[in-house]
Amino acid sequence: MRKKAPSFYAIEAGPPPRRMARGWHCLGMTSTFDDGAPHKIEAFGTTLVVFKTESGEFAVLNNFCPHMGASLADGRVRGESIACPFHDWRWGADGKCTAIPYSRRVPPGARTRAWETLVRNNLLFVWHDPEGYTAPDDVTIPEIPELNTHYSPWSHSVHRIETNTRELIDNMVDVSHFFYVHGHGISGGCSFFGNIFEGHKAWQFIEIGERMGHGYDYLKPGAPLDQIGGSRSETCYYGPATLISRGMSRDGDDLIENHILLLQLPVTPDVFDLHMLINVRKRDDLTPAQNAARAQGISDWIRIATLEDVRIWETKTRIDNPLLCEGDGPFYQLRRWYSQFFVDDADVTPEMTERFEKITNTDFAMAQWAEQAKERIAELEAEGAGMPPRGMGA
Repeated sequence: MRKKAPSFYAIEAGPPPRRMARGWHCLGMTSTFDDGAPHKIEAFGTTLVVFKTESGEFAVLNNFCPHMGASLADGRVRGESIACPFHDWRWGADGKCTAIPYSRRVPPGARTRAWETLVRNNLLFVWHDPEGYTAPDDVTIPEIPELNTHYSPWSHSVHRIETNTRELIDNMVDVSHFFYVHGHGISGGCSFFGNIFEGHKAWQFIEIGERMGHGYDYLKPGAPLDQIGGSRSETCYYGPATLISRGMSRDGDDLIENHILLLQLPVTPDVFDLHMLINVRKRDDLTPAQNAARAQGISDWIRIATLEDVRIWETKTRIDNPLLCEGDGPFYQLRRWYSQFFVDDADVTPEMTERFEKITNTDFAMAQWAEQAKERIAELEAEGAGMPPRGMGA
């Protein structure tokens, strides 16, 4: 007699949205575009040209000249305009055609798309809105205090990731992956894990290790460095594509404070460039050379740890209905918050932006992770293998 197979949980996975997110997106460090030459950038399913005018203004235009389609990135910056290499049509920072040397007049309506720009933290951002509206005044990127005086210069790298940006966003609530991926099954258990989503911001607060800090609110940014326990991070997405994380940790007698910026620039709906920037707060008791070496070592370690997720993304499948358990973070609430950036502004619902707050209890998990760590360390010792680097990641 034939028996019916047991029921099972079926993964649902629709295609990623073809629409790309509304919000500020980073094109790179301002120093990249400060050489007087035009630069070509792939983004939002098209190509942009970035240049700095003679007066010092950063300009971002659609790359292809509306006259005959030549790439403006192959042209030259001429004063306040960029000159097309094909017929020398000149285009200003506002997108208007400023001159055609061989014509007595410029055709009415001769304008290409000019992208709204923002300079923050030595980085150049553009505003992307499929509806064509400018950025609201209350949606911006904050300045990092004392960035150019008390911290090392940005350690900057760009990584092309062949997946949808939601995979990276999910990390904001993925409490258990810190132990298994970044901690390699021997460290990185979160003794505290909290999230707040409200408006265009999504916060994550983490404390890793058995010791927790004192004298501050675990669900607010700005914890004093000298009062933390083992390590703490205060991380926020400002819109869909700009993550700024303040990290604090103890390494023996060394108190480390750093920033990690993860900035997604969508190339297509299925590919994005990840700009990763890391800095480290300088110590007053070290020489410039010593501070530079310290910053380089810490930045290298953080970069390796953060990119450990990419190996998972390369082989996992998209899943729209993740099967969750008691110890998981608020994935569905985070995705609801994230969805506001992929619909028309008029279709943003209160549920997408209203305040949501959750502390994910990790008491049971911490005990289990401690036992798993003992088992994994014993396995590594039996194999004669060294301990993997401790990691934290984003």
